[in-house]
Amino acid sequence: RIALRRMPSIRQTLQEMGVKVREVFPELRRGTRRGGDGPRNGTAPTPLTNYLDISIGTPAQTFKVVFDTGSANLWVPSYKCSPLYSACVSHSRYDASKSRTYIANGTGFAIRYGTGSVKGVLSQDIVMVSDIPIVQVFAEATALPAFPFIFARFDGVLGMGYPSQAIDGITPVFDRILAQQILQEDAFSVYYSRNAPLKPGGEIILGGSDPAYYTGDFHYLNVSRSGFWQISMKGVSVGAEMLFCREGCSVAVDTGASYITGPAGPVSVLMRAIGAREVAEGEVSARPAGPAPPLLPGPVPALSPPLQFVVDCEQVPQLPNISFHLGGKVYGLSGPAYVLRQAQYGEDVCVVAFSGLDIPPPAGPLWILGATFIGHYYTKFDRRHNRIGFAAAR
Repeated sequence: RIALRRMPSIRQTLQEMGVKVREVFPELRRGTRRGGDGPRNGTAPTPLTNYLDISIGTPAQTFKVVFDTGSANLWVPSYKCSPLYSACVSHSRYDASKSRTYIANGTGFAIRYGTGSVKGVLSQDIVMVSDIPIVQVFAEATALPAFPFIFARFDGVLGMGYPSQAIDGITPVFDRILAQQILQEDAFSVYYSRNAPLKPGGEIILGGSDPAYYTGDFHYLNVSRSGFWQISMKGVSVGAEMLFCREGCSVAVDTGASYITGPAGPVSVLMRAIGAREVAEGEVSARPAGPAPPLLPGPVPALSPPLQFVVDCEQVPQLPNISFHLGGKVYGLSGPAYVLRQAQYGEDVCVVAFSGLDIPPPAGPLWILGATFIGHYYTKFDRRHNRIGFAAAR
């Protein structure tokens, strides 16, 4: 069992500093188009505010990492990272020279992001996840882009995806744990607390689930794309009307994402259907919702959208349900479930937790269910049977 810690997201950190996202990332201004082949694993561009602690080395060096089902590698900043990379200096760094169980590998490693690449070298050491020690090959990041990582409160990323997603063919952490045959089930479950002041922010259970976190039974869907935590969806409804995905579509269930993400066009239509307005970062004057701009490509969450969809806070209780049709069941979210009340630059703003992101083939088009959804539906990732289960969260 692993407790999750709730911490400020990159967006919240910027707001505390009085800095607007679009001032830090000029390429995110409206109308800017970026090339590239899009996200390598289809995660939404909004960071989780829940992180977990792991340790690497002997004696243990502790790191805060994002738990990400949309990727399959473990990386943390390295002590070898030059002070010129300010994002390295502001985070915990792995020092191989202080670990007596370190084994050099030296193979180069890189993950591409929209604002640059995380680069480094592979190393091997003992990694402790919860109380489970494993011998793990991981990446020491020796080059870390200042933006957005200098604003991130997490140190690195722990990928929980399938081995086929792993860069350089590295066996993922969870597969190393499975090989020890110590878990009750070849599965893990994720619970996110919806009570903002509550600590911890949730819990990850390796090897099963906890009935205290859900009511009723789990309902399972087989993964629709081999080697990825993706399933088939049969529709997206607003109120009683099915608006999208009538012919079926793919959806990724991603613990490394906060928002629910869909293709930009349908998300804009959906926002108009609930009466949401589109506002630029830090603005309160509204304009009709239009197509969402393309967002930063990247294999893990980095930044929330530069244009937000907002609603009048007093209207939130009257908003229609938005429902997802999955495996013969309908999973609905009420207005208060998909709207986040945030203080932005001295004002209360009610932000709709949806974003538009066009992921090109073959990975896309793709919908992504992040923490907004998982917080209401306790989620179990079953590797033995290659399926994902949902149950109503308590």
